[in-house]
Amino acid sequence: MKYDLSNKRCVEKLLHDAGFTFKKSLGQNFLTDPSVCPEMAFAAADADTGVIEIGPGIGVLTVELAEIAKKVIAVELDERLRPILAKTLEDYPNASVIFSDVLKLDLNKLIEDEFKDCKRVTICANLPYYITSPIIMSLLESKLPVESITVMVQKEAAERLCAKIPSRDVGAVTLAAAFYAEGEMLFGVPRDSFTPAPNVDSAVIQFKIRRSAVAEVRDEKLLFRLIRGAFEHRRKILVNSVSASGVVSKEKLTSALTELDIPLTVRAEQLSLEQFAALADKL
Repeated sequence: MKYDLSNKRCVEKLLHDAGFTFKKSLGQNFLTDPSVCPEMAFAAADADTGVIEIGPGIGVLTVELAEIAKKVIAVELDERLRPILAKTLEDYPNASVIFSDVLKLDLNKLIEDEFKDCKRVTICANLPYYITSPIIMSLLESKLPVESITVMVQKEAAERLCAKIPSRDVGAVTLAAAFYAEGEMLFGVPRDSFTPAPNVDSAVIQFKIRRSAVAEVRDEKLLFRLIRGAFEHRRKILVNSVSASGVVSKEKLTSALTELDIPLTVRAEQLSLEQFAALADKL
């Protein structure tokens, strides 16, 4: 039996029959706008693609992905959704669910074991707002053999993640994400597209994974410590913010900036990723 997962009454009945109640701690808002998931699925997959979906909820995006992709493996943290997903995915033999915390899962092994017959692998997710950046950065830092990561996040987070570098809209996460991938905002999603409706609007963004580094650097860990320190006190000039964060002394940083012909009055938002990499190498 196929369920109309964009119909709020159908969704409410499914949840009621399973005795399901929302958990604020998990940021659970189920998508019920019929236009959003097909567009996300189309952006993330084709008939030769294997897809890892994170946080399927009741399966509204999972179903659309399964209609297009060769194979879908969804990773869900909330065990209470097991009986609901068993119903909504029963007509899709190419879709299955692993109940686990995606941050504790060996995704490299999952890809190796499950997607051998797929030409490419992508990741697609409707992420809870409270854990957006940790999941995205974990996926990017893992350097998984995937082509792209397509995610729905809070609109404000989407704008920050995809901000032009350098600009006033940039944050530490912008530069960290740009090191691994090229981000693009695909489309907006209003708050009334969800049940229950959140207090903010959302947006779908896509990261296309870089196959070669946008900025060569000898010590990635130092680079990211430097970037985090630079934005820790974003109203301060870079020298003061980084030294206050304890990454490196003010004297060493001043010397490195001078050697690179970077003004000592520069702020973090004014530097390119290549300049941060050059600064990290100099340090």
